[in-house]
Amino acid sequence: MTTLALDGLGKRFGAATAVADLTLDVPSGAFLVLLGPSGCGKTTTLRMLAGLEEPTSGRIRLGDRVVADPAAGVLVPAQRRGTGMVFQSYALWPHMSVRQNVAWPLAVARWSRADRTARVTEVLAALDIADLADRSPAQISGGQQQRVAIARTIAPRPEVVLFDEPLSNLDARLRVETRDLLGRVHRSTGATSVYVTHDQVEALALATHVAVLRDGRLEQVGTPTELLERPATAFVAGFLGNPPAVLLAGETRDGVLRRGDLRLADVPGGATARHAMYRPQDLRLDPEGEVDLDVVESTPAAGDHLVTGLVPAVAAGRAGSGETDAGPQRITVVADRRVEPGTRTRLRLPAVPAALFGPDGARL
Repeated sequence: MTTLALDGLGKRFGAATAVADLTLDVPSGAFLVLLGPSGCGKTTTLRMLAGLEEPTSGRIRLGDRVVADPAAGVLVPAQRRGTGMVFQSYALWPHMSVRQNVAWPLAVARWSRADRTARVTEVLAALDIADLADRSPAQISGGQQQRVAIARTIAPRPEVVLFDEPLSNLDARLRVETRDLLGRVHRSTGATSVYVTHDQVEALALATHVAVLRDGRLEQVGTPTELLERPATAFVAGFLGNPPAVLLAGETRDGVLRRGDLRLADVPGGATARHAMYRPQDLRLDPEGEVDLDVVESTPAAGDHLVTGLVPAVAAGRAGSGETDAGPQRITVVADRRVEPGTRTRLRLPAVPAALFGPDGARL
């Protein structure tokens, strides 16, 4: 069952297009993460879902209701959509106690006093903040304030919960703790969640589905495993993952993708390839390897080392070919030892890359 559907959704601000022709079907109970770099349109999309921005084109459906369709003159106001939203800022009423903040949307929805009291008690306990009920927001920490904001959002039992980078103001330890809490809250409520972030760790930890956006357009949507194992575009391959896939640029000559004089892969079917993709764990540090790597970082990680470096630029293979030079490129590989930053080493490539991508970025 689809709880949330976007059909050709678009938003323009003057001549600038923030979101273009976005189509998504979100199944009931899913945790969808809108992921992408700054300016990709993810927050604008969330605000259109919430009713805080009016779409320029397309349609939004929540359950069996169309809540936005500018062509038909339909725009259901935010307070009548049955959604809840957790903002980046906590947006708590400073003159109200924690208990009163959480009870406020229930009072607006005309819940009885007894039902309000029972529901507030329930959600405060679920978020481990029952002992803070009579304090004001000024008397509790930032992490506790964010828990209050989450409690206030889920108290009315919305069918769809929207999160606008809710962890960005928290320190590293609190981010992890609150991320775990959000996962528990999602599973316990059964609500469909839409979560905006640029943090891939958050996305991969929380999501049942990830939609990767770039320049206002959808690059790919699927489960985290689907996107990691079979990225549809070079952008998704190079953006998603910790560390992401390694993309080596080259040019296709006579049916072979080459980086300078280095043969990367045969290109099937007369196609033109521009990038070869390798898994970070499949590359090996080897003084006799094929590719130079100028090391800039070497970070311990779970018994291995994440070695980050620059692959130097190489000249295009044919004078006048019209191809641009490839590199330099920043990549990260998984190594079994530390490599001193500031030194040069070499990489041994697998015999066959994991994927090839064409000049338009699409997977071949």
